[in-house]
Amino acid sequence: MNQSVEPALQQDQVLPLLEALPRWGNTVTIVFSGGCVFEFKGPFPDGEHAEGFYNLDGPVPGFHGHLRLEALQRVRFQDKPHRGSDSYAFVFEDGSGHTVFKVFLGRDSEGVIIPAQLEEFQRIRSTLIV
Repeated sequence: MNQSVEPALQQDQVLPLLEALPRWGNTVTIVFSGGCVFEFKGPFPDGEHAEGFYNLDGPVPGFHGHLRLEALQRVRFQDKPHRGSDSYAFVFEDGSGHTVFKVFLGRDSEGVIIPAQLEEFQRIRSTLIV
């Protein structure tokens, strides 16, 4: 499996992806802040677009937050092994190319990538390949 860094979703495609992710089921969201890494395992929360933010409003307990949409300039497709297993993620980046957060495809109880998620990930990526 080769690491894929291009193509990438552009800023106008970020919101549709964020709105679709809650329907994917369990994923793993990794948030980077000040040299720290925060991890949330479970469905990506539903949200609502208001005043330049995408406001995450999942169940409690759960993952909540406010994503400033203008800060999310592109989404790369990560496709590389991690600790000996296939790994796929959407990598949300700011205008400087820094990773803000990643959403990794979920795994079943045996640690296998959820097939429907992988199919959709590949479908989205294939629509961007020229």
